[in-house]
Amino acid sequence: MSDPIRLGIAGLGTVGVGVVKIVQRQATLLAARCGRPIEIVAVSARSKDKDRGVNLTRYAWEDDPVALARRPDIDVFVELMGGSEGPAKDATEAAIASGKDVVTANKALLAIHGQALAEAAEAAGRVLRFEAAVAGGIPVIKALTEGLAGNAISRVMGVMNGTCNYILTRMDSAGLSYDAAFAEADGLGYLEADPELDVGGIDAAHKLTLLAAIAFGAEVNFDAIALEGIGSITIEDIRRAGDMGYKIKLLGVAQRTGRGLETRMSPCLVPATSPLGQLEGGTNMVVIEGDSVGQIVLRGAGAGEGPTASAVMSDICDIARGIRIPTFGQPAAMLEKATPATALSPSRYYLRLELADRPGALAKVATVLGEAGISIDRMRQYDHPGENAPVLIVTHKSARADLAAAMAALPGTKVVLGAPVALRIEDV
Repeated sequence: MSDPIRLGIAGLGTVGVGVVKIVQRQATLLAARCGRPIEIVAVSARSKDKDRGVNLTRYAWEDDPVALARRPDIDVFVELMGGSEGPAKDATEAAIASGKDVVTANKALLAIHGQALAEAAEAAGRVLRFEAAVAGGIPVIKALTEGLAGNAISRVMGVMNGTCNYILTRMDSAGLSYDAAFAEADGLGYLEADPELDVGGIDAAHKLTLLAAIAFGAEVNFDAIALEGIGSITIEDIRRAGDMGYKIKLLGVAQRTGRGLETRMSPCLVPATSPLGQLEGGTNMVVIEGDSVGQIVLRGAGAGEGPTASAVMSDICDIARGIRIPTFGQPAAMLEKATPATALSPSRYYLRLELADRPGALAKVATVLGEAGISIDRMRQYDHPGENAPVLIVTHKSARADLAAAMAALPGTKVVLGAPVALRIEDV
């Protein structure tokens, strides 16, 4: 059997400890599957004395992750610290410069600096792998770079943040308000230290950035994503969408259009009977559409110690087997600087309005929509005890710019009370 592949692990949080456990528990299996033993040589974390529930005494300790990255006795630097700047970035750059391969679960680092890091790694003859950075235990990176390499991808979309899906699911199943479901998720430890990373869609948008780069051969460009979180979704939206056969999901979509590469992360309605509509709790799902394979659906745990550590180990095993492919499936220097689509592709929309309960109110709304070029597919008005009449409208396919013009004009009718709500309906 070949010499062992030697790891240096920076970051001993949930995922880092999970990787240590797999290496210790599955040593014989890993050696058989990879053709060589996998050994941990050294580790680094903020605190050396913290009890992490796993034996670390056999490994060298480095207080500085950059020093760990430069150790001559490691082959692969495993970056599990997180963060787009600071020690994670410094140590990853140091590892590449020192001739090490890198495995990371750090979506923020790659979404912001992935292009430069990939170019540096490939120039140095090193590999940079990141299966664990997107959708936890779901092997979506491997699917795109390897299994679907012969396909021209037309669309990638999915639910990529389990916390948001949990909140929306609980609002639906338990009739909770957004604030109540948010508090429940927080109490269960599902939220990041900065909750806006989750509910603001930032975490999921980092992941979508990486998928778009692979799927469409585009340079990594996080700033191009049209981003909207779930904070404005109400229990009324959940219920009304359900009445019309839809579920609300924080959905990431990347697709190439005639205007450029469209990437967006926003709350959307999807058919309740679709795979995405049936997705419950903290589970993730990614849907990929290719010209040869058609549509495939990947579903699984999007976070957690076991699933994410499993994804880290898949990259380590590939390196041990000698599998060496470019970071984003093709040389980083060949990735195109894609033109961000400045207008979203036409779509149907769900509109929720509160109207003054008086004759002619609906006619005025219909006139505004018609003048903006928007036609109505379905409309529903609900019984109401007060003076405000809740109305739901599903439009035919409309351009986003036309919808925005209509939304801006509706308050001028004097019959629309409060801010109208408009959510895109995604066909899946």
